[in-house]
Amino acid sequence: MSPIHPPFLFLFFFLFLHCSAQSSLSPTDRQALLNIRQNLFDLPGSTFFSSWDFSSDPCLSFSGITCSPDDDDNNFLRVSVLTLGTGLTDSPGLGGILPTSISNLTALTELVIFPGRITGQIPTNLGGSLPLLRLLSISSNLLLGPIPPSLSNLPFLHTLDLSQNQLQDSLPPSLLSSNPSLKVLILAYNGGLTGPIPSQLTSAPNLLHLDLRGNSFTGFLPPLPSTLRFLSVSINSLSGPLPPTFPALEFLDLSNNVFSGEIPPTIFSLPGLSSILLNDNNFSGNLSLPFSSDTTVKWAVVDVSHNMLTGEPPAGLAAADSLYLNNNQFTGAVPEEYIESIYNGSMTTFYAQSNFLSVFSLPPSTVGMAVPASASLCLSHNCMLPPPAATTGCPASAQAHLSRPSYQCAAASGGD
Repeated sequence: MSPIHPPFLFLFFFLFLHCSAQSSLSPTDRQALLNIRQNLFDLPGSTFFSSWDFSSDPCLSFSGITCSPDDDDNNFLRVSVLTLGTGLTDSPGLGGILPTSISNLTALTELVIFPGRITGQIPTNLGGSLPLLRLLSISSNLLLGPIPPSLSNLPFLHTLDLSQNQLQDSLPPSLLSSNPSLKVLILAYNGGLTGPIPSQLTSAPNLLHLDLRGNSFTGFLPPLPSTLRFLSVSINSLSGPLPPTFPALEFLDLSNNVFSGEIPPTIFSLPGLSSILLNDNNFSGNLSLPFSSDTTVKWAVVDVSHNMLTGEPPAGLAAADSLYLNNNQFTGAVPEEYIESIYNGSMTTFYAQSNFLSVFSLPPSTVGMAVPASASLCLSHNCMLPPPAATTGCPASAQAHLSRPSYQCAAASGGD
């Protein structure tokens, strides 16, 4: 009897594994996938489901499926990763109604649904049914209804992204305090999330990234957890004064709310904070920094525009690459440190239009220098006639008036 040639032996071994694997997927998971396919569909231009042929083995041939051995029964495989859609920029994604059968894939560790037009509510029992879930991302779809409180029962969940849907109602307090592994929470641009930000945020044990922008949250900003590094709550209706202290943030966006009172100086002393966006609020009083202009602090952007800030601009803000002070009530002179930063190229944008600034003097160090072509500078509509170089970067809305009427400047300075 002639021996089996090695290539044929390899082919035989592959076919054996393939045939064995075809029957190895858990019947519960196979049925759940079938139900998902019956409820969702490719939008025109998408071909994601073209590989979902149930006459073949889902673990080997289905796009978006990863299988792992069943811990309870070695005869079966379970779906451990489910990714629906391609995520490619030229793909329109999937449509349909989110099926509750996703909750039957109880071995899932990752569930990702890329942008599309999937609607329906998040299954109420999703958290209780998927105890191993580490990543849940369903962004840029049309999900409705509340965030299920059951999502608080996921001990291994580190990332939750439900942004850019149509979710409604309040944020479950336990979502912040009962998920010990949660590091990233993104609920931006749902619009219908309402009520206060739960005070339990303070006790979130490992939260690093919180993005709640573009919703309808109200009330005060509660004290923040010490672990937080990224915070955006812009485009809400949050109000009141800010907490006196902040954690070691790297990004802070509180813009487009109705916060009031003074801006805490401690914000400007956070060593790793590169972006400070406080514009379009009701902040008032003097803007104070807890250091002088010779500090080593450096920011990519500081934006305090469209508030009611008064007094002279602090010289220490010359350390910002882009600085927006426009549409406030600042008075006095433009700090020489700002002008030097603009001329030496370390500050690329300086907007201070629509204030009550009265002096713009070139320091000796800038004599003979020109404003860099890359700089954008605007000082129109103040209590002075700005030099031509100080208006070249003005947006169209600030070009109508080079200086304020004298009576406005007299009133601002306490004159008659």
